[in-house]
Parts: sequence; C-alpha cells; structure tokens
Amino acid sequence: MVRAHDIDLDTSAPLLEVRDLRVHFVTDRGTVKAVDGVSWMVGEGETLAIVGESGSGKSVSAMTILGLIQSPPAVFPTGDIMLRGRSLMKMPEKQQRRLRGKEIAMIFQDPLTALNPVFRIGDQIAEMVRTHQKVSRAVARRRALDLLGEVGIPNPPVRLNQYPHEFSGGMRQRAMIAMALANDPQVLLADEPTTALDVTVQAQIMALLEKLQQDRNTAIVLITHDLGVVASHADRINVMYAGRIVETGSTDEIFYQPRHAYTFGLLSSLARMDHRRQERLTPIKGVPPSLANVPKGCPFHPRCRFATDECVAAVPPLEPVAGAGHLAACVHSDRVGMANDERLAL
Repeated sequence: MVRAHDIDLDTSAPLLEVRDLRVHFVTDRGTVKAVDGVSWMVGEGETLAIVGESGSGKSVSAMTILGLIQSPPAVFPTGDIMLRGRSLMKMPEKQQRRLRGKEIAMIFQDPLTALNPVFRIGDQIAEMVRTHQKVSRAVARRRALDLLGEVGIPNPPVRLNQYPHEFSGGMRQRAMIAMALANDPQVLLADEPTTALDVTVQAQIMALLEKLQQDRNTAIVLITHDLGVVASHADRINVMYAGRIVETGSTDEIFYQPRHAYTFGLLSSLARMDHRRQERLTPIKGVPPSLANVPKGCPFHPRCRFATDECVAAVPPLEPVAGAGHLAACVHSDRVGMANDERLAL
C-alpha cells in the first residue's frame, strides 16, 4: 500500500501534469520523435480527451505516464510527469510499481490481448487487488465479484470463473475496466476503450465510464482517434499531430470554434445530423508523416488546404486564439475560423 508520505503528495498541485514531454526512439532510419514537447494537465473528476490519427503519439505518451516505455530503446530529452507534485520520471522503479494500478491505472486498447487467456477473469481481477492490498484470496475474490457487478456484467458469480474467450468483446472491455478500477485509482488512462466495438456497445462503455467517474471522482484521460466518441463525454480536448499538441480547448471550443487546420479537417470528415443530404464529407488528403522524417515548419502543411510559404518557415507555437484556455499552433487560425463559420452555416 502506498502511503501519503511515501509519494510526498501535494494536494494543491494538479492531479496529473505532463510537462514538455519528449519521447524519442533512435532507429536505423533516424530518430523517431513519437512525442515531441507535449504539455497538459488533468484534475479530479475531469475528462481530458487526447485525439488524433494513428501514429500521432497518443498511446506512447500514455504508456510513458505508466512507466511502460523503457530506456533504451527510448530516450527522454526533456520533460517530466507529475502526480500531485511528485515526479514519476524521477521515481525509482520499485515505487513506480506501487503506483501503477493503484494511483494510476490503464484500460488498454485490445482487452483480448491484454487479458491472460489461461487465467479465469475473477483470478486476474483478484490478482490486481492483492498486488496492492494486503487482503486474503477470499476477500480479493469477493472484491472481484463486486466489481463485475459494478461494471454491468450479468450473472457475476458465473462469469467470475470463466475465461476471456468466453466473454463477448463488450464484456471483455467491461472486465478490463473492472480490473483497472480494482484499487480505486485517482487517474484512469483509457486508450481507445471503444475500438472494435459496435456503436451500441460503444455508448454503453462510455456511459459506464461516466457513471464510475461520478461515483469515484476519478480523472479520466481518454485517448482516441474518434472525435465523435468524445463529443458528449470530454470536458477538454487536446488534438495531437506528429507528436505535438496542435490545438487544445474545451469540447465546445474544439467542435464549434476550431482554429487549427488539422482540427478543422477532422471535423469536416465527420457526418453531421444537420448537413444537407447532398453535402459530401471532406476527407483529409494524404497520410500522417513518418515521425522519423517530419516535414519542416508546421508538420501538417503538406496536407493542409490553407498552407502557404509561411507555414514552412518555422514550427508554429501554441498561442491563444479565443477563450482563455483555447490554444492553437496555426499561422492561419483566422482563415480556419472563417472556413468553419461557413461550414456551420450550411
């Protein structure tokens, strides 16, 4: 069990804060800058969404928070991760293990591969409990049984003794959530928690996370490529591209007042209920760049409809564009805003 004096808690500090984090991998083809100068924070009971296409650095940043990115092969040129004012990156591995699953837990992308196929679901959840709490096997199993019921799995006494392959996709995801919540973590990292699930089950999983958050006041960091999933669930959104945050703001600001061309492109490719029937979706042309060979200047400019020579000159910094917390790294934020006004007027 982690005691307050063991991690030197600072209750006045943000619950979780990432400061100028860089995670690079040195390869034969060059240095892959998977995360390149990312900063954000999340507070108790808040949901922060980190969105972007595959390869934008979302999952690497989350794995780094948990201490699951090893050095080597990774290097960390700059940055720190603070939990209640205490550095996780400077913390000894033994102490990180005490926090992992206790103070910070994670729902991984694919529960079928994250769950061990040769152990019963109940035993896997009970193991998580006993790793961080000095309780008997019987107490841990009762806790596992309660958790299965809490996350909405029907007939928990039967399901407790079943194996992962006997669960549906949605039930495996619920079992993963139960395991992540076994020790009442302060921060829950949810990495693509609704991937490969049908729309109805997606909605159920997101509603479940919201209910559990309300009951426990947990901070949730929701990592996804799907803006539609976070529309009604996130308080704030960070948009990532090529290892950087290119826009950040409240959910309303991102959806109704985007000021970065990439955010605008993502929104333009989403279906809207109020679109005219003949209106076609506008996909973003091209593919994300290799993180070992990121274009000069704004990394999005080769795919950007607003790009000019100015975009190639230097990497634009995150700057205020509207509200106090609304920032975008785009030299043409005004043009993006006007184009978005035209889009909303359709």
